[in-house]
Amino acid sequence: MISDEVWLAISTFPDAEIAGTIAQQLVTAQLAACANVLPGARSIYRWRGKVENASETIVLFKTTRARFAELQKRLKELHPYDVAEIVALPVVDGLPAYLAWVNESCETPSVAKID
Repeated sequence: MISDEVWLAISTFPDAEIAGTIAQQLVTAQLAACANVLPGARSIYRWRGKVENASETIVLFKTTRARFAELQKRLKELHPYDVAEIVALPVVDGLPAYLAWVNESCETPSVAKID
């Protein structure tokens, strides 16, 4: 089933500018079909023994299972945090045409269709 191959990857960033720059690079590299940049998140978390409170930007990346490992590797290289939040969830269902678009958009450049 196509929906088994689509994944939603989530990461947080210190601000929308950094998030947008990195998201642009990952979509351009066909590691994600789409990235939704959502500024204005408030994160409360434990870091180095104390509770922190920070404003962050969340990015939702639509990718595929086949491309996730490479997306994660590249995102880790680009990310400004010491320990970046990079988690992924399988998409269990969705509009078939959308899921097909995500798969097509994340094809490796060597096998991508040329119109």
